[in-house]
Amino acid sequence: MELKVKILDIETGKYVVLMNDEDARDLGIHASDRVDISADSGAITSMINITESSILEGGIGIFDEVKRALGLKEGDVVKVSSARRPKSIEYIRKKVDGFKLNDYEIKTIIRDIVDNNLSDIELSGFITASYIHPADTNETIAMIRAMVETGEQMDFGGGVIDKHSIGGVAGNRTTMLLVPIIASSGLIMPKTSSRAITSASGTSDTMEVLANVTFDIEEIKRIVNRTNGCMVWGGAVNLAPADDKIIRVEYPLSIDPDSQMLASVLAKKKSVGAKNLIIDIPVGKGSKISNEERGNELARKFIEFGSKLDIKVRCLVTDGSSPIGYGIGPALEAIDVLIALDNKKFDEKRVPWDLINKSLDMAGAAFELADPKLTKGDGRAVAEKILFSGRAMKKMRQIIEAQGGNPEISADDIEVGDKTHVITSDRKGKVRFISNWRIAQVARAAGAPKNKQAGVYLGVGVGDSVKAGDPLFTIYSKSENKLEQAIALSAALKPVQVGGVIIGEVF
Repeated sequence: MELKVKILDIETGKYVVLMNDEDARDLGIHASDRVDISADSGAITSMINITESSILEGGIGIFDEVKRALGLKEGDVVKVSSARRPKSIEYIRKKVDGFKLNDYEIKTIIRDIVDNNLSDIELSGFITASYIHPADTNETIAMIRAMVETGEQMDFGGGVIDKHSIGGVAGNRTTMLLVPIIASSGLIMPKTSSRAITSASGTSDTMEVLANVTFDIEEIKRIVNRTNGCMVWGGAVNLAPADDKIIRVEYPLSIDPDSQMLASVLAKKKSVGAKNLIIDIPVGKGSKISNEERGNELARKFIEFGSKLDIKVRCLVTDGSSPIGYGIGPALEAIDVLIALDNKKFDEKRVPWDLINKSLDMAGAAFELADPKLTKGDGRAVAEKILFSGRAMKKMRQIIEAQGGNPEISADDIEVGDKTHVITSDRKGKVRFISNWRIAQVARAAGAPKNKQAGVYLGVGVGDSVKAGDPLFTIYSKSENKLEQAIALSAALKPVQVGGVIIGEVF
């Protein structure tokens, strides 16, 4: 069947076309079926949606992805025929029925995910099946290898160290201290990071306050070859691309099977050539991992799976019950980072020692992992020497410059929101709990991370004694309206809890 192209200037995220229901009926196809589309420039397989009126009989609505793939323009004529369903759907059904998948079947599914050959419903079926029938070791390793092979890869030779945090802790910008500390030693740390989804800032959001974070593979290689490290946005490169597509479907389902978490992390680390990997597993009230037992279980899995991929893994189960650092929000976190790196130049009260100590512990673990001659504790001493000598700050400036930022920037140069409000304590007592999630929601209400100058700056930590009227934290915003929203949300959520030991009432 030949159909006339009507361009629909809309992105769908995959190959989709819109057909008139009469033409679809003639081909014997239905909504979400697939068609082969041929043009002079080539051919693709696309899913279809059906309309009675938006596209007239004899026409075909072409969305942006198909337009670009085939180089089509308004009025072109394409050949359309019904297509077979991908073989991977048969394998997804097999997983739904509780059977194990072999390497070929998993690779076929991952390839179809990357090539946008599966609908969101079909992909949701695979994710749900993997949640109900957890992948075994062989399936997970096969998935990791398939995710690596279907994306771009980087090779920096030996000596590559990487780090990942399970997340859930507000602030916690350890990556931005680790990279310059590790890179200063001569080891290589090409760090790709994410942007915030539900938090007030991701590492890339914070680094973007200081420098550009969007680079392609070749640009990343040049930066790393020049400085031994980088801090870039992973979304700009095609590392393990199936992972991002899977996460997009997982998020609204609120499920994240262990097998998928392991595959997600290890595939991206394998893609950058990591030989040594430090995993931060925060545990405790308000963090993603509720207790130490669960954290240790996850750690053992990372170590086991890493060994099968020739990656040495060391997991640090850390206290994730409260924020790390004072700033929550891109600019405020960047201030913390620069003060931590240049700590001798600032008032002691402004130095985020919790951030420094956690970063030194993690850097020390990384050094010990990379050099078996170092005994436990030696690595931290190496990291301390690099940080307190100023070498890490010097390296950070080199990385900022290599990524297009101002290498002379200082903490006091960073602009924050000019609309502020101080939240004070309504009683005398000790700070008993600071909720990671609640404080992040207040920062988001103020405008973070989209507005990099917005957020929250903590004035107290857990265990501090306060009096009624003492400041607990300051909200920063660029908008009076958002500031008012953040103040109201703070009153409702009470992210900093002072005094009291009652955790609930039963009538």
